[in-house]
Amino acid sequence: MKGFSGFPAGKLQLTQVPNQFFSELLPAIDHLGELKLTLYAFWRLPRTPGDFPYLTRDELLEDELLMEGMQAASGTAAEALDEALERAVARGTLLTAKLESSDTDQQFLFLNGPRGRAAIEAIEHGEWRPSADRRAPVELRAERPNIFNLYEQNIGPLTPMIAESLRDAEQTFPEQWVEQAIRIAVENNVRKWRYVQAILDDWMASGKKEYQGDTERARRRYRQGEFADFWDA
Repeated sequence: MKGFSGFPAGKLQLTQVPNQFFSELLPAIDHLGELKLTLYAFWRLPRTPGDFPYLTRDELLEDELLMEGMQAASGTAAEALDEALERAVARGTLLTAKLESSDTDQQFLFLNGPRGRAAIEAIEHGEWRPSADRRAPVELRAERPNIFNLYEQNIGPLTPMIAESLRDAEQTFPEQWVEQAIRIAVENNVRKWRYVQAILDDWMASGKKEYQGDTERARRRYRQGEFADFWDA
């Protein structure tokens, strides 16, 4: 057994581990490899660049210290890693996605937290792709439909819930309606999707004829009445 010399004096770098790990995961994990991999993910992923931090199986295999710790009594370290990965994914600690292409069939791993779940959803909808080559851009973004660009440029950051609402609006309303409703929201300085949605719903109910092409009139119209509630919302 290799001895441990103790933690040094002075300020140490720390790794955040959620309390839920100790209350739910630790009592349930009964496999040493899974435990090592789970703790490694808590340490490594926050230190990984990008909006959606991820790891690949190849990167795990290249970490000599991790693989030394994965060495099993029987079988190879790679086999032990694969078993740990399978257990962590089955438990729900890690989320996985595969991107099949002509040159790679790589497995991408995310921590099952808000950003990890958002990454999986973005991959499923074709809005974001991770790169298997860290020398290449970490985020290879597909061209988004115009409605997503409009929202991010004029309203705010895109979230999975907002993205779903935008997809629904794209299927329900003409593109010009969405552009004009967002323009009205910006001119009124009410940068909320609920406000844009309310304008679109109002146009759908009224046929939009009254305010077609009259942005100034629409701007005044949507500062009053039922829309006034959005100003303090």
